Amino acid sequence: MHSSLIGKIEKAKRYVQEPDRVRFSRFELVFKGEHDEYTVSYDHGNWHCGCAFFGGWNVCSHTLAMYRLLTPMLPAEAAPGDAATAVASAV
Repeated sequence: MHSSLIGKIEKAKRYVQEPDRVRFSRFELVFKGEHDEYTVSYDHGNWHCGCAFFGGWNVCSHTLAMYRLLTPMLPAEAAPGDAATAVASAV
């Protein structure tokens, strides 16, 4: 293997251990819930989910789970509303 590629692999391994190096600005994913699959997206501080609950509350178990999972890589404005943040920290 080429020595410069070995160096890049080692650097990538270090980066994986430091998730605070990454900051998401937007993404979209498919979340496999208990009853269906839902499209969850994040765009510069705004969450969205295709589930019915999100439509009424602007927060749901899918967005809370993703927030909790990705917190080290999300900017401060990614936090859900006050009540949702309290719930997210309990997850």
